[in-house]
Amino acid sequence: METKRHEHFEKQLKKLIKKFRSLEEDLLVVEKNTIKLLHESRIDNNSIEHVPNLKHEEIEIYKIKKFACKSLKGKGVRSGIRIVYARSIKTGSIEYLEIYYKEKDNTDMDYDFVKSYLKEFHLAHRPAQRAS
Repeated sequence: METKRHEHFEKQLKKLIKKFRSLEEDLLVVEKNTIKLLHESRIDNNSIEHVPNLKHEEIEIYKIKKFACKSLKGKGVRSGIRIVYARSIKTGSIEYLEIYYKEKDNTDMDYDFVKSYLKEFHLAHRPAQRAS
């Protein structure tokens, strides 16, 4: 499964890593134990939620709600860290879009950002129009 990170995700991750040093390692664990389980093995451990109101014919949006962060000792999967990612229906590749700490400011995912991502994806992948 190919994964990549959107620049928006990278900026958010960089800020959070200053406070939660284990995030890079934790991200690899969730990728292996949660994302791959759901999409490759079809095993749902109720950690990931599909976001049905944000869709494109080639992309599905998901939010990881149960994320264990070693830096937040004693919290387990209730760390408050959320990850939003896009999954290609055709290739199965993953692009991380957003990461945020919900406990801190009680925020939700940035729907406007995800909508603009889907719009950009659509424009970049639409069939070329023929000149008349």
